[in-house]
Amino acid sequence: MDFCFHVYIFVFIYFIYVFTGAGVLINKIGINYGQLGSNLPSPYQSIELIKSMKAGLVKIYNSNPEILKMLSGSNLKVCIMVQNNEIISIASKQTAADKWVEDNVLPYYPQTMIRFILVGNEILSHSSEEDQLIWHRLVPAMYRIKSALNAQNIHNIKVGTPLAMDIMQTTFPPSNGTFRDDITHSVMVPMLKFLNQTKSFFFIDVYPYFPWSSNSNKTCLDYALFQATTTNYYTDPNSGLTYTNLLDQMLDSVNFAMERLGYSNIRVAIAETGWPNAGDIDEVGANIYNAATYNRNLVKKMTAKPALGTPARPGSVIPTFIFSLYDENQKTGPGTERHWGLLHANGVPIYEVDLTGKRPLSDYKPLPVAHNNQLYNGKVWCVVAKGANMMELNKALAYACSQGNGTCDALIPGKECYEPLSVYWHSSYAFSSYWAQFRSKGANCYFNGLAQQTIINPSRGGCRFPSVSL
Repeated sequence: MDFCFHVYIFVFIYFIYVFTGAGVLINKIGINYGQLGSNLPSPYQSIELIKSMKAGLVKIYNSNPEILKMLSGSNLKVCIMVQNNEIISIASKQTAADKWVEDNVLPYYPQTMIRFILVGNEILSHSSEEDQLIWHRLVPAMYRIKSALNAQNIHNIKVGTPLAMDIMQTTFPPSNGTFRDDITHSVMVPMLKFLNQTKSFFFIDVYPYFPWSSNSNKTCLDYALFQATTTNYYTDPNSGLTYTNLLDQMLDSVNFAMERLGYSNIRVAIAETGWPNAGDIDEVGANIYNAATYNRNLVKKMTAKPALGTPARPGSVIPTFIFSLYDENQKTGPGTERHWGLLHANGVPIYEVDLTGKRPLSDYKPLPVAHNNQLYNGKVWCVVAKGANMMELNKALAYACSQGNGTCDALIPGKECYEPLSVYWHSSYAFSSYWAQFRSKGANCYFNGLAQQTIINPSRGGCRFPSVSL
């Protein structure tokens, strides 16, 4: 009887530990709170919004003192981040790691429930010589931060690092998942050893939108949005596992890659995932309907009881942070970069989503019809955006015309596009010419928010604007 009683008490305490969030965070969805916007609500308003959305976790991209103070006494579990430029210093000296913990954890902990420290952000996605120096300091910095926490007798904060799916050399089929050759032995093996020793998570930024949109003619949209039927399921020919959605397929490619290196028990956490609610003309499927459908179904999957896990890890709990709280207008790159938010910059929801997972999907109001789920077939131009600042426009015009390849030859006095003599006219031509020539090399129609895509031909008279054919 005594033995059975003690077993019962152990099991009871274990379940309290797991289900209350002291251990694995079950049925709680997190939100990534980024601040790259010129028009965002204050941190106080933002934290109140996150609470009202009933999120269970919040991740910030630094260790902002104002935000951490405001999270004090809340029920939100918090994830903070060591900046990329701090990694080498922390890896080199334990005193630097101790100081970082002293400055960024101790003033707030335990009143602010810091539960994760992520060292860097997508470090292995950058490959310059300087970046590669940081690659090899990443795991030592993780050890240093963990040692600093241990020295303060803090044992319930997990240390990890968020990586992007470009760490993978092979992802298909999932059972063939392998890490890139250039990082496997130098970075991934020591990292997995650390995560295994410290019982931490492998944090991955995983966006089904990108593999789907790059192959939208062949990959079923419903499969990417968790709405596939049996006719759209995929069975891995090697493992025999059947996949009902693209997210599980991507996650299991990481799980198999870890297993291939001898680590089959490291838990995966999703540091970022989501779907863009808008984008440029050439960005297929970026719309409110798909974003709402993806995130609602994601929440339903990740808050299920018992936990669903993935085909290779059935029943596993996957801590998940949705990207992102707001649309952030200062993010650079293509249009989708500025449109991952659950909320507009004024705090109004872009679409409804219940982060607790309790609201039936049938209970939501109808969503706007999606009009761009197929690739646009036609010509696109890049012109000056409405409200563009004249002073900034002059700088952007000079930049576009300085890139060579005859970008602005048609704007020379006496040439076909010189008139009308207007900064707006000249800039629109220069933007279109630049984008048409350099798009294949990664250029986009943005110019720090001064440009936008259009399907309306801006050409006039004898002046023909270069275009991009989609």
